[in-house]
Amino acid sequence: MTASAPAASGGGGALAPFRYPAFRAIWVAMLFSSIGSMIQSVGAAWLMTDLTRSHQLIALVQASATIPILLLGVFAGAIADNYDRRRVMLLAQAGMLAASALLALLSWLGMIGPLSLLALTLAVGLGTALNGPAWQASVRLQVGPADLPQAIALNSISFNLARSVGPALGGLLISLWNISLAFALNAASFIGMIVVLFRWQPPRAEAGERAREPMLAAIRRGIRFCAASIPIRRVLLRGLLFGFGAAGSQALMPVVARDQLHGTEISYGLMLGAFGIGSIVTALWVGKARRRWGSEAVVSVATVAFAANTFLLGNASTLPVAMGALFLGGAGWVAAMTSLNVAMQLRSPDAILGRCLSIYQAVTFGGMAVGAYAWGAVADWRGLGFALHATTVWLIATLALRIIAPMPRRDEGRVDPAT
Repeated sequence: MTASAPAASGGGGALAPFRYPAFRAIWVAMLFSSIGSMIQSVGAAWLMTDLTRSHQLIALVQASATIPILLLGVFAGAIADNYDRRRVMLLAQAGMLAASALLALLSWLGMIGPLSLLALTLAVGLGTALNGPAWQASVRLQVGPADLPQAIALNSISFNLARSVGPALGGLLISLWNISLAFALNAASFIGMIVVLFRWQPPRAEAGERAREPMLAAIRRGIRFCAASIPIRRVLLRGLLFGFGAAGSQALMPVVARDQLHGTEISYGLMLGAFGIGSIVTALWVGKARRRWGSEAVVSVATVAFAANTFLLGNASTLPVAMGALFLGGAGWVAAMTSLNVAMQLRSPDAILGRCLSIYQAVTFGGMAVGAYAWGAVADWRGLGFALHATTVWLIATLALRIIAPMPRRDEGRVDPAT
């Protein structure tokens, strides 16, 4: 699968990026890989509820996927800018395949414990941290500049489509077979992405033949740029505080399913599926909403929707109520995260795009990792309902950022993608 440099077109509708063969192939492969990842996340979270009664350890399963982004994300961004992004993604995908295969083998043999489960999910998280900046920065190599916002939204749809299908499928597979099957399917899901990346030939001038900088110097350059850009600083602050609050609902969801609703792994899968469906429905129109009302209005409404999710989830006594709450949560999640991602990409020069995106990921997902740990500790200390209601208060409080750190205006701080 070869690809010439994407032409700068006038931009099309929401599905315009599918005109590009490279984007289309990578999007489909990433969809199946994301479904596998969601199946594994259901299995890991549910397995931890069998291995321990600690809310904090259960929440750390969620955090283990994001802690590496906090700790290593900036290095991953420098790697993405200094080396061929396609090869970086290949290395990351191969590493995640190996870690998932080992997880499947150990769980099938009954040799898994809380710490080994966390260690292997952390290893998968390392692959995610390495893959993320290279993958997001490579979107510009797959589509024309005018179609970049739509491509980002479609990638979000891919991930959230997986969130709607993968969890329910994972819960069903676990109930019919065992958790090791979930881990094995995730390992197999990386194969398709590896094949697509082997076949993809990005434009030679963009494929990693940049002048390389020493690692620490490259990192300092990315940090200096982000620190000097007032619009980017505001985006990073919004991502940090939203991610910290949003982590509570997602990290404690397995506990809600098992202890509050007295459900099964299928209940947990359906709850995650409701979250994914809310994300998909919202992703289809969030771009139009952002163009009409602006990023600030979209992010503020998204924050209110997610706060409603955590409040309702803390009071839910039946599965339908919990699923309705999580539908709202999925809508709020994708509206906020897509808007933040687009704002970051449009204000980052291509030469340091990987570093800028890695800093954004480190801040946002680092906030989620810390939030998962913190809200899990609060749940152990004061109870599950109290922790979820506390996240509601946190999210509502972040609305003050509309005044303190508003989202960048439409043309504020935007850069030419070619710079």
